[in-house]
Amino acid sequence: MDTYHVVLYVHLIALFIGIGAGSVLLVCLFHLRAAQTLADAVPWGALAGNTEKAFPIAVLGLFATGAYMTSDVWTWSTGWIDVSIAGLAILAVQGPLVGGRAGHKLKEALHANGPGALGPEARRMTRHMGLWGTEFANLGLVFAIVWDMTQKPSTAISIVACVVGYGVGIALAYAFSQGGARATAPAVETAS
Repeated sequence: MDTYHVVLYVHLIALFIGIGAGSVLLVCLFHLRAAQTLADAVPWGALAGNTEKAFPIAVLGLFATGAYMTSDVWTWSTGWIDVSIAGLAILAVQGPLVGGRAGHKLKEALHANGPGALGPEARRMTRHMGLWGTEFANLGLVFAIVWDMTQKPSTAISIVACVVGYGVGIALAYAFSQGGARATAPAVETAS
């Protein structure tokens, strides 16, 4: 066993932490989208808020271990590594600045809503593209970076992979954030 392979193992653990946290956030988003009342939404919003704390650990772990492996075996001018670092920077910035802010707006909308059925603003925020787009785009970008890591393509192909992964993520986010809408108007009883 050499140091490089131990660091590679830790690199993969950091990746699993990030993907695991992303998976939990996906479950939270789908449950928030389906929530009919504040009581339905609050546990999923709270879980999402706690889960977001795992992402800085994953990003720092990925960067630190990746930097070691780059210095040990690769070079800092390797194209797919440069693209992967840029992708990691996008994840590190987009998560808190876009997704995190949208999450805080959702929290505010849920607090303003109060107990009972979710009103239009709270429902709108459960489908906000800041939440959905960040989550799906980040996952698409992560999967593209993993592809780059395993295939080690040219810089151009690495960029294309990341753009495609990001774009597919945004398209899925749009589809899922719009889908599954339930009627929000109360049912009207007719007199017999």
